[in-house]
Amino acid sequence: MEIIESARPVYAILVSLLAVVFIGISGKYPNLREMWTMLAAVLKFGLVVSMLPIILAGKVIEYHVTTVLPGLDIAFRVDSLGMTLALTASFLWIITSVYAIGYMRSLDEHAQTRFFMCFALALSAVMGAAFSANVFTLFVFYEIITVTTFGLVAHEETSEAIKGARRYLTYLMGTSIFFFLPAMFLTYNYAGTLDFASQGILAGKASYTIISIIFVLYIAGIAKAGMMPFHAWLPSAMVAPTPVSALLHAVAVVKVGVFTVVRILLFVFGIDLLSEIGLGTYLAYFASFTIITASILALKQDNLKLRLAYSTVSQLSYIVLAVALLTPSGITSSIIHITIHAFGKITLFFVAGAIFVATGKKYISQMDGIGRRMPFTMAAFTVGAFSMIAIPPFGGFVSKWYLILGTVEAHMLPIMVVLVASTLLNAAYFLPIIYSAFFKELPTDEVEGLREAPPMVVVPLVITALGTLTLFFWPSLLLDLARMVVSLVM
Repeated sequence: MEIIESARPVYAILVSLLAVVFIGISGKYPNLREMWTMLAAVLKFGLVVSMLPIILAGKVIEYHVTTVLPGLDIAFRVDSLGMTLALTASFLWIITSVYAIGYMRSLDEHAQTRFFMCFALALSAVMGAAFSANVFTLFVFYEIITVTTFGLVAHEETSEAIKGARRYLTYLMGTSIFFFLPAMFLTYNYAGTLDFASQGILAGKASYTIISIIFVLYIAGIAKAGMMPFHAWLPSAMVAPTPVSALLHAVAVVKVGVFTVVRILLFVFGIDLLSEIGLGTYLAYFASFTIITASILALKQDNLKLRLAYSTVSQLSYIVLAVALLTPSGITSSIIHITIHAFGKITLFFVAGAIFVATGKKYISQMDGIGRRMPFTMAAFTVGAFSMIAIPPFGGFVSKWYLILGTVEAHMLPIMVVLVASTLLNAAYFLPIIYSAFFKELPTDEVEGLREAPPMVVVPLVITALGTLTLFFWPSLLLDLARMVVSLVM
């Protein structure tokens, strides 16, 4: 594999860091401030896209920044797995920025300058995590994401927001310090390196017992993946403004969480080692428990954002389950679902925000007939929901199809029961919302005043809904990147 040395991944990280400065300076001039936000988003996406042909040609891009201590390097490596996350995050940041501007202006939110500064910082950290060449670099940016998004979760500055933000910080920082950090130390102690390798770095370096301990520490330490019992931060974070919820659930926090799980499993442990010890099987059933339990909890939520939050907990574990199967189709499913889930779930959260902007409503029980007055918004919700259920012709069907194939390849037929049950549960907590919105009568006292949210709120959710549809018919780029990862690690 040809290695190209280039600073382009560093530039992709720095562009939004530089934007933070200009956003801060322009705080008294909203139009200028938002121009910097959009300019940085477009430039970041352009830089990521400029690296795509190199990766598709089977090459990798590397860049060493500095050595902190012997064996602890800040270094970047752009490969097909990192490119998947970077493309998804950088593209959706453009859409989310437009949505955030419309949302924050419509509600005349306070501290908008701080909001957009934290927004930009978070996306810089996501790029750093996507392009990390080793566990240490990944850990550093993983923690930066936690710190920068804390301010976003606490944005409202109410007692509820502060409480939710504290729980958010406690779970994410606590699990990192007590589990992820020791796992990293043990990895270095036994492997003698933290650099990612296609066949893993721990095989033959320690006893199965030690490797199993390291495995458990990593899984427990990556709370951003939302697996139970370290999931409670995610519903608590729903006190944040909806653009933040969309950012957390589709672009930044949770996607970095599941990406980290995939990266650690494939490039620290390796397929062969996990298969020998049987750790993949244990993780698959653990993820299955989260999928079913979170779906049941979602059914009980009347608050729309909370229902979507528990749905996210369940959907994230599809990615963990898929990679834990340790089969070509399973790994393919896990990688493409990072993007497919991102488009579907960000659409759903955008819709929740649009409903709140237009009506002030947060609860599903208040949404009877709303689709008749907000047809574009609720049509987009329907698209996102059908993708989560995995109904064709929407993107979620593609990743679910590969997950089913992966289950067959792994000869783990009990997992098929989990997939069927979870699909039915997904339908049970999404379809009643769609039915109520389109087929129930709107209360008579609301008929006159109800209309779509402003265009800057509605247009982004229509775009992401169309993206969800597009990923069903043209998933080739995602599949190409995923298959490159499979060919590397199998």
